[in-house]
Amino acid sequence: MPERPQALFAMTARNVPHVFPPEVLARLREYVEIDPTLVAHDFTDPRVRETLARTEVLVTGWGCPVLDAAALDAAPKLRAVLHAAGSVKGFTTPEVWRRGIVVSSAAAANALPVAEYTLAMILLAGKDVFAHRDLLRTRRAYPYGDIVPGIGNFRRRVGIVGASRIGRRLIELLRPYDLSVALADPYVDAAEAARLGVPLLPLDDLLRTSDIVTVHAPETPETRHLLGARELALMPDGSVLVNTARGSLLDHDALIDQLRTGRLTAILDVTDPEPLPADSPLFDLPNAFLTPHLAGSQGNELARLGRTVVEEAGRLLTGDGLLHAVDHSALERAA
Repeated sequence: MPERPQALFAMTARNVPHVFPPEVLARLREYVEIDPTLVAHDFTDPRVRETLARTEVLVTGWGCPVLDAAALDAAPKLRAVLHAAGSVKGFTTPEVWRRGIVVSSAAAANALPVAEYTLAMILLAGKDVFAHRDLLRTRRAYPYGDIVPGIGNFRRRVGIVGASRIGRRLIELLRPYDLSVALADPYVDAAEAARLGVPLLPLDDLLRTSDIVTVHAPETPETRHLLGARELALMPDGSVLVNTARGSLLDHDALIDQLRTGRLTAILDVTDPEPLPADSPLFDLPNAFLTPHLAGSQGNELARLGRTVVEEAGRLLTGDGLLHAVDHSALERAA
């Protein structure tokens, strides 16, 4: 096996043992020379700079410092960035790409728990679980055995906004269920939608015809308030909106107005701002179900991100192409 390249962790230090628990760290060290006690949170730190001068591989994660020209000048041997998280937009700069440094991301691994969370919420929302749980808690009694009209997941229309990694994974997860799934995405054509096995609709048509709308578009200047007052008004009475993407994709003032009418239900794992101010009406509206950004990798799911980096490090060492290389040309419209 070729000589192991020098690597360096660059992320929030407390995350390292969660993303790289002992068995995952041991596998990583088969492919790279890395000190788990040295974690860069500032590339100007003298101890960091000493290792950075010899570093060929950066293992990054949430909290990675920005890779600007000054940081890259201090790492003249750097040839690869292996990111143990999703988006790389927050810390990469054009200088990374100009210098020909390859970048890999564990975004595909992080997409799975988000898609799983969304699937769970779709199925629970179809049974109107949240409202009926509250009714049971309030009344302490319930007419068990009675038929509950208007609920169920038989042929319910699910509209997916955005054929991102998460959107595509969700399409796969929804296949075994007796649901009708449709997609809206301006960058997908009919042929690609056919390969995904879903009809492609304009966003307005998808909103008008879906019982549950779930948002998986990237956060870009063009997608800010993608769903505003006009779009939310298109959704049918009794429909459900799920957002696990970014809070900025929804106009929260317009959403609150719709929720106050009782027309819609919202399931929000992300908000704008995040966290919400303590006096936000969303905390008290009975048809708003909030979770604190839990959909992405958490707990034992973090090790999946580390395992993805280990696999990429192995490919890097053997000269095989990276499986999860980031396409710089597509980064502008990616998450």
